[in-house]
Order: sequence, then structure tokens, then C-alpha cells
Amino acid sequence: MEPHLYMLRDIPHQERPRERMLQYGASAVSNAELLAILLRTGTKQESAIHLAQRILHQVGSMRRLVDMSAEELMAIKGIGSAKAVQLKAGIELGLRLARTRMDEPVVIRSPRDAADVLMEQLRYLQKEHFVCLFLNTKNHIIAQETLSIGSLNASIVHPREVFRAAIKRSSASILCAHNHPSGDPAPSPEDISLTSRLKEAGEIVGIEVLDHLIIGDGEFVSLKEQGLM
Repeated sequence: MEPHLYMLRDIPHQERPRERMLQYGASAVSNAELLAILLRTGTKQESAIHLAQRILHQVGSMRRLVDMSAEELMAIKGIGSAKAVQLKAGIELGLRLARTRMDEPVVIRSPRDAADVLMEQLRYLQKEHFVCLFLNTKNHIIAQETLSIGSLNASIVHPREVFRAAIKRSSASILCAHNHPSGDPAPSPEDISLTSRLKEAGEIVGIEVLDHLIIGDGEFVSLKEQGLM
């Protein structure tokens, strides 16, 4: 016999996700409860909170949700186009909030400054994204661009793509970064080789490559600090 699935009306009013968030604040509710609030409703068979719990169990983690398309979300039982759009909108809003600093003049004085700008954008992605920060003579970020999205295990970018974008923006220098979907930011031999080619190309065109960061899950490695460039 299948266990009874409580509907939202069966949950005491004060324990419902929206009411708990209003009473205790956003930090007091669980990931499943936040998802349930975004979903708003469940299905005829289960409440929004049970649907949210099942989604998390099926996808494996919150970070996996970040990189899922609307089509992938709709493949989950109980998620139609409306719910998929609601989830994608909530996730995108969070990502855009993480990037709001880009609207203000940001000065890159250290690898940590660049990691602070990029960490929340890159740490959850399931494919390697190669990103460049373009800087002026005062080391202010004047632009940011994703130049390559690779496979699960590799990011492919050519120096000509990097410096074409840098020249177009009249950059004085650039800082490159990419994520490791595994969460481990340890540089690979390919990362080191690419960094060397970028540095040499920068010397030729007169645009300095300040650093190459590898972003993991909450941690990063600076190839410059490691003496690898």
C-alpha cells in the first residue's frame, strides 16, 4: 500500500512554506520549501512540497537545477510548461542578483576580487564555461563575456577568440576564468597549456593577461599565484 501523500490543506497553516517564510524569514525555510513556493501548486496526487521534494530527489542536488533547461524540467512528472518557467525564472533571478555588482565599477586588485565576481555565476554549471573579464587601464571591469561552453570535461577556446573580443572592447588587460564542473579547481595540463598560449598571444598584441582562474565549488585556483603563468 502506498503511503498517504498529504496535500497542502492537510499541513497545519503555520507549517506551510509561505507562512513559515513570512513568519521566520527566507533563511529559515528548506530548499524544498523554497521550490514549493516557486511552484505555487502541486498536482492532484501530491502537494507542492511533496512535488518539490521529489524534484530534488530526482535531480540529485540544487546545483543540478541551475543548469537544467525548461525541457529537462518538463520531463519530470508533475512539471508542465508553467511550472518549468516559474522555476527557471526564480533561478535566473538569483543568478542575475549574483551579477548585480557588474553594474557598478568593480576594481580587480587580486585574484580574490575576480573570484568574488565569478564564483556564484560559474560554480554550479555542469559544463565548462570559459569567461573573460575585460579591464581598462585602472583595472575596472568594463565588460564580461562567455567565449566558450565546452563538454562535461573540456572547454575549448582559441586565443584569437579571446583577443578579438578584447580588442573590440579596447581592453588594457584581461582576466580569464573557467569552471570545473567536478567542483575541484586543480588545474589540468590542458589548463596550463592554454594559459601559456594566452599569455604569449597577449604579449604580442599588447594586452596583458593578468591571471587565469579555475572556479570550483566554493573555491578557486589562480594560475598566477601558483606560478603557472
